[in-house]
Amino acid sequence: MAFRTALRRVAAVNVPATRGLAGAGAAARRAYATQLTHPDPTEDSASGKMVREHVPYMVTTYSRPPPVFVRGKGSYLWDLEDRKYLDFTSGIAVNSLGHCDEEFSKIIAEQAQELVHASNLYYNPWTGALSKLLVESTKASGGMHDASSVFICNSGSEANEAGIKFARKVGKVLDPSGAKVEIVSFQNAFHGRTMGSLSATPNPKYQAPFAPMVPGFKVGTYNDIASIESLVTEKTCSVIVEPIQGEGGVMPATEEFLVALAKRCRDVGALLHYDEIQCGMARTGSLWAHSTLPKEAHPDILTTAKALGNGFPIGATIVNEHVASKIKVGDHGTTFGGNPLACRLAHYIVGRLADSKLQEGVKAKSEVFVKGFEKLRAKFPELIKEVRGKGLILGLQLSEDPTPVIKAARERGLLVITAGTNTLRFVPSLLVTEQEIEDGLRILEESFEAVMVKA
Repeated sequence: MAFRTALRRVAAVNVPATRGLAGAGAAARRAYATQLTHPDPTEDSASGKMVREHVPYMVTTYSRPPPVFVRGKGSYLWDLEDRKYLDFTSGIAVNSLGHCDEEFSKIIAEQAQELVHASNLYYNPWTGALSKLLVESTKASGGMHDASSVFICNSGSEANEAGIKFARKVGKVLDPSGAKVEIVSFQNAFHGRTMGSLSATPNPKYQAPFAPMVPGFKVGTYNDIASIESLVTEKTCSVIVEPIQGEGGVMPATEEFLVALAKRCRDVGALLHYDEIQCGMARTGSLWAHSTLPKEAHPDILTTAKALGNGFPIGATIVNEHVASKIKVGDHGTTFGGNPLACRLAHYIVGRLADSKLQEGVKAKSEVFVKGFEKLRAKFPELIKEVRGKGLILGLQLSEDPTPVIKAARERGLLVITAGTNTLRFVPSLLVTEQEIEDGLRILEESFEAVMVKA
């Protein structure tokens, strides 16, 4: 009800004038705002029939809208009815080079004919090459100055699981009594769904069905400097934190908070673990979100995934020598992690994303988005409360549930997603063009208008 009331108030003062409708009556406004170019497929459509056939065999871990996507290119997806959608989700910050990058597709075809998997019982040319590139690129970017070595796995949750295990091992080496095992995370964090990473994700929606959690986890308040001293103690082996909380609502940590957190970790001998699975890999305009921080705020453990594979499953846990020296043969492992196909693809992707020209482009495109968002905020002040984020991980904080806006945008050919509480999240391809951004902003504005009219 509050959403509808706010919409009515905004509608009363914001009749769209861009299409010659200034001063138009309610009927004209309704015609303007309800034109659907991509109405959701009906149950008797090809998409509807496919969904009905497949759904009974799929565990219902996701609630999906009706479109069935069958191909992609660049910033666009096409559904089974061959309708083209502008994608501002990029697979949830995964497809940073866009859909079906030509060189990416070529590498898959070539490597699939050479060697896909031989296990970690043997060396291959690409696991080490990717590890070397990640360490060197990280240092060159201004990030994690003492990065030393890398564990390659298959996903972000696995990368964080490795970081958690490594931290527990380091804690036991530093304190053989076994008291140094506590791991600190923060409210609204999201670190994964496996039991270790889930235990560091303090959200009842995710944790309650699978309680009890792994013992030894503590929760703090994000950006609360005053609480750090009591939160991080001699019993703490690691603090895991996202420099920008993605799932938590696109919430950036302040530099002061991260500097203070790092200092406290050094004081008590705890490891600092930055989870950059969503905000890393050039999404903020530098290779890592923490690259702009002073060295004293750099992590001991750095995790990445998502954009590292541009859609192919891979994750990585980067550590310094302080951590690496404590990990011995047999302490951890993975069957598929580090396979030559995934690592060759990621080697290509890291090379592309570490390019300074690409990163400068991210910053420039971010300015286009933010400028457009501020215009929308001025037009819909009761709905849009804040613009947040950095680079091309951006959020619009709404006063109410954004679901109607997401549906309205989708039915006009634009894909956007949510984060946190009432936040619209924008994580497009890093190669999105300024024209595509302008097109998306126009559709977004129309979507707000459409929801207003419907209300």
